[in-house]
Amino acid sequence: MAGSLAPDDPETLAFEATVERGGSEVVLSETYFYPEGGGQPPDRGTVGGRPVRDVQTRDGAVVHTVDGELEAGRTVEAAIDPAFRRYCRRAHTASHALYGAGRRLFDDIGYGGFGIAAAQPERRADGTPTADEEKVRVDFTTSTTIDDETLVDLERLVNRCVWKGREVSWERLPREEALGRDDVAFNAKTEEGVGGDTVRVVEIEGWDAAACGGTHVRDTREIGPVTVLGRSNPGEGLTRVELAVGPAGVDRRSDEKAAALKAAAALGTNVDSLPEEVERLRAERAELEADRDELRERLLEAEVAEVAADAFERDGTRWAAGVVDADADALAEAVRERPDGVDVLVLASPAGRLAVGTDGDPEAGAVIGELTDAFGGGGGGSPTVAQAGGLDADGETVVAFLRDGSGDGGSDGDGGA
Repeated sequence: MAGSLAPDDPETLAFEATVERGGSEVVLSETYFYPEGGGQPPDRGTVGGRPVRDVQTRDGAVVHTVDGELEAGRTVEAAIDPAFRRYCRRAHTASHALYGAGRRLFDDIGYGGFGIAAAQPERRADGTPTADEEKVRVDFTTSTTIDDETLVDLERLVNRCVWKGREVSWERLPREEALGRDDVAFNAKTEEGVGGDTVRVVEIEGWDAAACGGTHVRDTREIGPVTVLGRSNPGEGLTRVELAVGPAGVDRRSDEKAAALKAAAALGTNVDSLPEEVERLRAERAELEADRDELRERLLEAEVAEVAADAFERDGTRWAAGVVDADADALAEAVRERPDGVDVLVLASPAGRLAVGTDGDPEAGAVIGELTDAFGGGGGGSPTVAQAGGLDADGETVVAFLRDGSGDGGSDGDGGA
């Protein structure tokens, strides 16, 4: 019974071994299957002709969960899924290349985590996985802001590392020697747990070195094209960068190029000029929005003036009430400055959103209370400005209610009795 030989010999994909522990959770005399760990998923394949559904390390043994059962003591042939092993090797090495790129862009950098997402076996058999199904995440700890421009720089540096064809090697170093090297990256979550007398260090020649137990390619050109997908913040002090390698990455890049070409054609320009054209459109949109807002203000002022011209007496006080098509903020702003000669201004939206402005006598909140008592809903505010919403009535009904209670059943136009 031994640990996995996969990290140090990732090219071996078929082997014979003795079943030391039988059943559906099989332990072999030796194994080249990689057990799940360190952010890398378990290998796929067969043992004794039975599909392997999971591989885990338990109590120092590599346990293969298989369909059915295998008898202890028998010699079996085992085979590892070559496509999936190749993907994991490329993806894991790509994460090291990305971290090496980060070393060159960020003044302070730490390694906060890593993970490989993998498409399910049946999905792989049906066609090429998408970037959402097969992607790699690397979590950085850095005070540097990783914006869109930085993502582009990361992708450029990673692909230059790939193109150069840097040698990838691994060796086991004395624990204290590995921990004492400033150039060796350790996962911040597991550095304190580095146990044993040695630490396995994976190094990309002249680019990156990291403590790692995963499987890797031997030359960065084997990684293939790398596409950075995006960034997120999974926790305080962490920035997560996601990338895709192989067909998923190529498809993503092609989709982005197609989208850029389509957008450029729609704008009557070329891809290189897209940023300038988009900026021009943004500025034009901002000007149009400013013009629109000014026109809305002027229209609202005209509507309020029309409402004020049809004022009426209610409880010995000069009121004006009307329906205007405006949002809640605009209604509240409009009632703050009442037209001359109006003591209480009530504005309602067609849907029944209300704003009330007074000089404090009566209080705006009291007016709102009267209306919500009659029509439901709720609201509140200061003595001079209050709002309400959720009424079981439209604006016209609210205005009619106020006029019906004015004492004369309608408008006197100029305020006369």
